Amino acid sequence: MVVFDGHEYLTEEERRLQEDRRRTKYWKKWGPYVSERQWATVREDYSADGDAWSHFPHDHARSRAYRWGEDGIAGVCDTHGYQNIAFAFWNEKDSFLKERLFGLSNPQGNHGESIKEAHFHLDNTPHSYMKYLYKYPQKAFPYEDLLKENARRGKEDREYQILDTGVFDEDRYWDIFIETAKADDDPDELLFRVTAWNRGPERAPLHIIPHVWFRNTWSWGREPAEHRPSMGIFDENLIKSKHHYLGDRYVLFSPSPGVGPSKADVEPELIFTENETNYELLYGGKNVTPYVKDAFHRYIVNREKGAVNPAQVGTKAAAWFTFNEAGGVNPGECAVVRFRFSRKAETYLDEEEFDEIMERKREEADDFYYHISPLPMADDLRNIQRQAFAGMMWCKQHYLFIWDEWANGDPSQPPPPPGRKGIRNAAWKHLHCDDILSMPDSWEYPFFAAWDTSFHCITLAMIDPEFAKKQLDLFTREWYCHPNGQLPAYEWNFGDVNPPVHAWATFRVFKIERKLYGRQDLDFLERVFQKLLLNFTWWVNRKDVEGKNVFEGGFLGLDNIGLFNRSEPLPTGGTLEQADSTGWMAFYCLTMLNIALELAKHRRIYEDIATKFFEHFILISDAMTFRMGQKDEQSLWNEQDGFYYDAISWGGPWIQQLPVRSLVGLIPLYATLTLEPELVNRLPTFKKRIEWFIAHRCDVAERTMHSIRTRGKGNRILLSLVNKERLIKILKRMLDEDEFLSPHGIRSLSKYHKEHPYSMEVNGQTFKVGYVPGDSDSGLFGGNSNWRGPIWLCVNFLLVESLQRFYLFFGPNLQVECPVGSGDYMHLGHVSEEIQHRLQHLFARRDDGRRSINGGNDTLDFDPHWRDYLWFYEFFDGDTGRGLGATHQCGWTGLIARMIHDTGVNCRLPQTPRTPRAGMQHYFDDILHHRHVGSAQTPRTPGALSPTLPRMRRSSTSRSLAARSDYSATTTTTTTTTTDVNGDGDVNGDGDDTTQGGYDGNGGGGGAARRGSVHAAAGLLYDDPERARARAEADAHLHAYISQQLERVRLERRDEDGADEFEARV
Repeated sequence: MVVFDGHEYLTEEERRLQEDRRRTKYWKKWGPYVSERQWATVREDYSADGDAWSHFPHDHARSRAYRWGEDGIAGVCDTHGYQNIAFAFWNEKDSFLKERLFGLSNPQGNHGESIKEAHFHLDNTPHSYMKYLYKYPQKAFPYEDLLKENARRGKEDREYQILDTGVFDEDRYWDIFIETAKADDDPDELLFRVTAWNRGPERAPLHIIPHVWFRNTWSWGREPAEHRPSMGIFDENLIKSKHHYLGDRYVLFSPSPGVGPSKADVEPELIFTENETNYELLYGGKNVTPYVKDAFHRYIVNREKGAVNPAQVGTKAAAWFTFNEAGGVNPGECAVVRFRFSRKAETYLDEEEFDEIMERKREEADDFYYHISPLPMADDLRNIQRQAFAGMMWCKQHYLFIWDEWANGDPSQPPPPPGRKGIRNAAWKHLHCDDILSMPDSWEYPFFAAWDTSFHCITLAMIDPEFAKKQLDLFTREWYCHPNGQLPAYEWNFGDVNPPVHAWATFRVFKIERKLYGRQDLDFLERVFQKLLLNFTWWVNRKDVEGKNVFEGGFLGLDNIGLFNRSEPLPTGGTLEQADSTGWMAFYCLTMLNIALELAKHRRIYEDIATKFFEHFILISDAMTFRMGQKDEQSLWNEQDGFYYDAISWGGPWIQQLPVRSLVGLIPLYATLTLEPELVNRLPTFKKRIEWFIAHRCDVAERTMHSIRTRGKGNRILLSLVNKERLIKILKRMLDEDEFLSPHGIRSLSKYHKEHPYSMEVNGQTFKVGYVPGDSDSGLFGGNSNWRGPIWLCVNFLLVESLQRFYLFFGPNLQVECPVGSGDYMHLGHVSEEIQHRLQHLFARRDDGRRSINGGNDTLDFDPHWRDYLWFYEFFDGDTGRGLGATHQCGWTGLIARMIHDTGVNCRLPQTPRTPRAGMQHYFDDILHHRHVGSAQTPRTPGALSPTLPRMRRSSTSRSLAARSDYSATTTTTTTTTTDVNGDGDVNGDGDDTTQGGYDGNGGGGGAARRGSVHAAAGLLYDDPERARARAEADAHLHAYISQQLERVRLERRDEDGADEFEARV
């Protein structure tokens, strides 16, 4: 429960999370865990050469059974991926059903793998309410055009995206909103509603085909025959499924309201097949059954009547809804499909009750997210944050990988090619993954990446700390973590080395849960800490083989940032001593020290471990600058340039710096920690050891521990790789708009290298690094990411935190010019805030109506059916802020939700002056809307239902006879300048319907059920008087909290909260 003003109150979603945490109800058993891409993953690769992209291409996916998972559109499944529910569509133009999202493989794309669709994750709680938008063209999907044009383009060209093809011209497409909700008290009952809006100028046909199927677990010879699941007709429009683990389930489909002149309901046709490979089509072999995976494509598109099982049984089923009477759905109108997945064998679906539950769950989602970020902020920022949260939830996927079964093959299948085991991951024989994991991107990266996950967990901890903790704990467990202590990187190469941020994320999640929810999970902190001791030892033994406290590490997640491929032997000979690797290890040291001090407050034995990390940090800090302690020696610090560089070492004094100004030289700023004197005094053993070190290692102490004697704000002690002088020098470059500081955050490479690239010739080959603000101009590491200029939120987030730590020590007395040359000076707390605001300006709408991430695309910026939906890109152009790379990277780009939480209240709009009062001035000018809970205004996100909208259109089987044709003209155009964010007819999000007509494009209810505040005692959420009384009391505390926080903003005192966020305190 979120705690405000010392008061605890559970929203309905928090109550469900509490029941799940206490294991009284399993609310997370079903969720959005179906991948958006299973084809071309390493898990499905059984090739002799390890070419996963070619071994299982997109064209095989509709006909070939997967071994390790499933994929689909807006898919939902159980936590083991046994039973799956997803959606397929057909526009009568495509040569096969739109059953999964399309994209290019790595070799096909001019910048690597890339999705070529238009879909958005609009809402998701964990997981009682979920909402997804898919924009489906009414013309033939441009598969060939996308393939050919991207193949024609080179590395210097932009990617050719689906919006570039013209397939959406004249609005000839469908806005298909897919909603999922769970019953009030039954986590096993799921309601699904599909509302497809015809945005085009003419009638158009649409086929909606919900799929229900079992993952193929029976074809591999690893389970008894009696465990094979099945589905079949049980009653009219009712399917019964049987599974040895899940038990019996029922899927009830409701007839849909007709769209043609007859107004006749659209009855679903239930069709069945098996989730088995079509060997005859793909390989010229013999099928094990006449009914195979691609049967629905052949039956619906090719009219092949014998493709589906006439006995109406199988392991894969679908309900085929056809909306094509008299040419299909009218322009501006919609087709609606409803169905229920349940343990109950009920044969009637009450559509009015169904819609009320759906609407109630959406209101509860509003309530849940409002309580996470209750401070006033611009509606646009709140919408950005809400979609970022939603993306984090939609990127949770079931991940199954058992190395032994994958490497050695299955008993009933041909053995894998000889030598396949040695292609990749041969040393990871212990891996046994069968979990729900947070993926970096729902389509492009449908596999975990260790350091990405750490960043994910910061945002996830705001929503669901229990899930965030589980993620961090899993990677340290014996079925993930290598016996030698290494954490797995990602499936393409589990042995790659990612930056060591796991400890940082662990401590931050612990602190976030304690601060937001009032819970202190010391067991979690201690359990992960003990496993991380093994990982820390692995780093020291493997990446500092000479014991110099200067570390190697390889690419460390920064792909092409260096002059050479940092994962391969240097062409120059010697070893690469990395400023970033050494900075990361110093950061790791300090984080482990922080955790040890936190644990030492409860168990004194951790004082010894804290001492170990304290001393190790001092030695790393010394080595970064002084190496062997000899006079005139050269290190990773360049005094003339005031920056850290990588260096090639050939042993002894032979070392050459590589003067490339990049994130490599900023990462040492991460290694910063402040110690409160009260805490040090409370831990006498630790204090005694610090004093001994100062006395007996005075040579090292004098070089690296200036702040031990020079105390900072609050008499704090500062541990840092950089002293004040070096900090100022580095910041002078970082805050220079001609170097690192862009209008949208900190660049990964200094713009200085645009005119001054650095190159080196080795054995007749020239290696060169220059400033490339957009897509990568090389194929290094797949070519689908670029660290030579673009902005990455993850590294910016750590820089922001480091500046806040420095501010805790130096306070307001240390001021730097920001930007350099502007004449504006600010303390480091305000610098960190300025960077966060610039990062928010990537997404926020400017006065001219544009968002930087959209790269000047008029459709995305101005079209009323596009402009409030956002893609959360992997990285951003260093000059323009245009989104690049993966489009649904809600993993670390989802960190924007945390930044909005922290600084959204006073975030100035893009292109407004940087004055301390700017944010508050916007607030008082009504640019920010503070909707008090319980008042006449509700804290709904943009797009929430209007209280005056008519009820949802329903089929003729509904009990509500008046609802059969209560249907007003729908929204095809809008007379306002704001957008209907969720397609539901309310463009302002404030309850005032200003569009033409009033139908709820969400497929939601409305009418009397929505009149008045959702927080009023008589509303849908709080019709219980006792619940209303408790809510009123909670509201009073919430108002007090908001008032206190606004006063802190006014007095510029919010920076003081940082200490409790980052450091161990008494």
